[in-house]
Amino acid sequence: MGQHGTPSSGTGADAGPVLPLAALDAGMLALVGGKAANLGELMSAGLPVPEGFCLTTEAYWQVVGAPAPVLPALADAYAALQAAARATSRDFAAHEAIDVAGAAGAARAAILAAPLPAAVSDAVRQAYAAMGPDVPVAVRSSATAEDLPFASFAGQQDTYLNVVGVDAVLGAVRNCWASLWTDRATAYRASLGIDPAGVALAVVVQRMVDADTAGVMFTANPLTGRRRQIVIDAGRGLGEAVVSGAVNPDHFVVDGLTGRMVEQRLGGEGIEVRALPGGGTETRKLPGGTGTPCLTEPQLAALARLGLQAEDHFGAPQDTEWAIDSAGTLWLTQSRPITTLYPVPASNGAAHVRQGGPGAGGTRAYLCFSLAQGLTRPLTPMGLAALRLVASSVATAARFPVPEPRRGPSPYAEAGQRIYIDFTTPLRSAVGRRIVPRVFDVMEARTATVMRQLFEDPAFSVTGRTPLGLLRHAGPAAVHFKVPQAILRALLRPGAALRRLDRFTRDFEGSLAPADGAGAVARLDHVEALLGARLFPIVPAILPLPLVGFAMLGLAGKLLGDDAWDELQPVIRGLPNNVTTEMDLELWRLAKAIKDDGESAAALMGSDPVALADDFKAGRLPARLDAGVGRFLDRYGHRAVAEIDVGLPRWSEEPAHILGILANYLRLEDPALAPDLQFSTAAEDAEAQADRLVARAAGRGRVRGVLVRAALRRARLFAGLRELPKYQLVVGLGEVRRQLLLVGAELAEAGALDRPDDVFFLDFAEARQALTGGTGEPRATFPDVRQLVAGRRADYGRELDRRHIPRVLLSDGTEPEAVRTAAGIAEGTLAGSPASAGTVTAAARVVLDPVGARLEPGEILVAPSTDPGWTPLFLTAGGLVMEMGGANSHGAVVAREYGIPAVVGVADATRLITTGQRVTVDGGVGTVVPERPAGAELLGTATGTDPAARA
Repeated sequence: MGQHGTPSSGTGADAGPVLPLAALDAGMLALVGGKAANLGELMSAGLPVPEGFCLTTEAYWQVVGAPAPVLPALADAYAALQAAARATSRDFAAHEAIDVAGAAGAARAAILAAPLPAAVSDAVRQAYAAMGPDVPVAVRSSATAEDLPFASFAGQQDTYLNVVGVDAVLGAVRNCWASLWTDRATAYRASLGIDPAGVALAVVVQRMVDADTAGVMFTANPLTGRRRQIVIDAGRGLGEAVVSGAVNPDHFVVDGLTGRMVEQRLGGEGIEVRALPGGGTETRKLPGGTGTPCLTEPQLAALARLGLQAEDHFGAPQDTEWAIDSAGTLWLTQSRPITTLYPVPASNGAAHVRQGGPGAGGTRAYLCFSLAQGLTRPLTPMGLAALRLVASSVATAARFPVPEPRRGPSPYAEAGQRIYIDFTTPLRSAVGRRIVPRVFDVMEARTATVMRQLFEDPAFSVTGRTPLGLLRHAGPAAVHFKVPQAILRALLRPGAALRRLDRFTRDFEGSLAPADGAGAVARLDHVEALLGARLFPIVPAILPLPLVGFAMLGLAGKLLGDDAWDELQPVIRGLPNNVTTEMDLELWRLAKAIKDDGESAAALMGSDPVALADDFKAGRLPARLDAGVGRFLDRYGHRAVAEIDVGLPRWSEEPAHILGILANYLRLEDPALAPDLQFSTAAEDAEAQADRLVARAAGRGRVRGVLVRAALRRARLFAGLRELPKYQLVVGLGEVRRQLLLVGAELAEAGALDRPDDVFFLDFAEARQALTGGTGEPRATFPDVRQLVAGRRADYGRELDRRHIPRVLLSDGTEPEAVRTAAGIAEGTLAGSPASAGTVTAAARVVLDPVGARLEPGEILVAPSTDPGWTPLFLTAGGLVMEMGGANSHGAVVAREYGIPAVVGVADATRLITTGQRVTVDGGVGTVVPERPAGAELLGTATGTDPAARA
């Protein structure tokens, strides 16, 4: 029997309909479901679990029929639910083609009306009689898609307490089977892509604990993520009141390492559920304010020890249910993994005990590099492997030892298929504390806030107070890459510096491809050489120039005095030499050309972008549209959304996104809002503002005026180059992807992979092993790695659904940002970091993925983050709100250049703001005020000191 499959001739058919709980283990998930399997595991670990038995899924299949259902209503429900799941698993419950409640209700009715096979009823009677005459039992559902490591179905199927008598037990069993098809459970399974025909239900029948006190216990703090901090909610009577939320429970937090209670909060007036003689339960109202906790400190310590025993047995933090009977005996009645915890990062250089606790190296701190790059989605396995090699190249250049480049340098870590960096060393350094948070102030401001919060943590007290360590590593690298010469050239001969940079980038792009006729193994060699040695030198070759630009802006501010930063901001609008702006404006010019061609415009506005992309690949588009898109992709086709991941398609492979953006541009009808006009106006205003500042400086001395003019000229020449290092890196990564696709095509042709892009779910060692068998020489036959790829694709798909990504994590699992409380913000106001001045009130458009997104002119774009793949949307946006980012992050820079108000670092913006809701964005103070949704106009009104601000 497969995990979610119907029974075959194996275990399910041979086991019979009833098994004792003590005979169950984790390998029997498909036969007994998650709850029963976990109870069997607890018993095998010697933990106190009430005795009982389990009706296996074999009993369920005997009632409903397998592999094909014998109940017509159930067969119809299968077909309808499967059709909707194929159409859309992400928005299953809302799918208009199916009535989920109707299909689920028909399935429940069919099961409740089905006859019970004699073999099943006889087995239950025998097992129940063996427990004693009319013993009270709990009857609990145990689904095969329940209590899994990646999903919790807690509470979605029925439980019946204090059931007495075999006929009552059989009735409760039938009701449990029917509860597999509740509306909520049906929709939730489909949202995870679980086939409705492959899910069965086992039922646990367990001796009832007549609890004096009961509740739930987490062996890791579910709010902060801290591992081995035990959180206990307890109430008097049966645990049902606590689990259902009907009672305000006593709340305790216990340090799992010491057993010491660190927090206690007593509940108020509520209810308790008690068992009745002869079966059933009653609910009693309890007076509040007794002031007496329902658990003693010794009971809390015993509970904590028991919970950690369960965690150690399962190897992961557990969500448990427990009860203490009138004799004081403690029982575990359920245990399942806590599925909401974010994984703890594991780096090559830090020692940790299992579960992420601090080891010999003490507590470590990790920041999410993925979020710093504006990337919320996971990276593919090959994408991670590529960036490990680049990170190793960086560390090697800084003279850090890297024993195994494919594993990355010691600070590199991964968690949740995202990149984390161990920044404990700079956190404990006086120099690091001054530099790193300031970098993140302009890169990802909320991360900087969390960093500073850690300054107060004794675990990260300063141990290094001199810059010698930094200079020992950064100095030789700067000299090797001739950074001082580049800075001097930019200061003294800015034109020559730009010409030299242009030659460098052209030479780099012209040398990326391998020799003609290279085989798959040679292509892998070439790709690893590019990543391990060629890509990183781009950064020190380019970065000194934009650094000079921003340094010159700062110098001008010093010379002008009087806190001139607000007056300097307009100077860096409409910057030249910004490759991303040039790309966006090129796309706008293409849209204008298409608008003048009736056939092209009609095709673009009248067809779905995916269909247009197919027509483009087949050469069926109108001539002007085809030629224009072709020219654009020839130059920028290596770009993509989330482009640092080589596992994601480039625009040249999937042009639907670009075609959708072009269609969006054609909807902009007000010529005053044309992006090229806005950009040129911003550039003119910037030059005019620079002239005004120079004149003011000259009024305080001729030399000062000359210096301010030179500084502002270099600021405008070089600040726009900020985008170029990443652009060139992506050029290199585009070539890496192209070569890996050729390797994947060879493996697919040989039958080792289903399709070429499966290669991105391997790493370099696995791809090489597939090609050579470990000999280093090409082989004639290939091992089949399709099962490995399928598993990784499933893991990747689950990570795509993860919405919350911690910016900073500690090695004990604590998320510091979750501990911090906000203060000083008006009710209803969302606070972030100011990124682009001006105020706009307009309708919001929440966009989680820009591919295929439609943004009406003037709408406020609300996004988790942005990278260059998003920026074509900026041209028609009235404002920008981002969950990530700082004042100098990519989205903030582009928003300023386009003159749209922007606020970044707004926590949970995509959840708290809804599409169509009118919001007011104040990019000067960094606030977003949602209003009640209004279906009126989309265009808002922009105000502020920035002359380029617009709706």
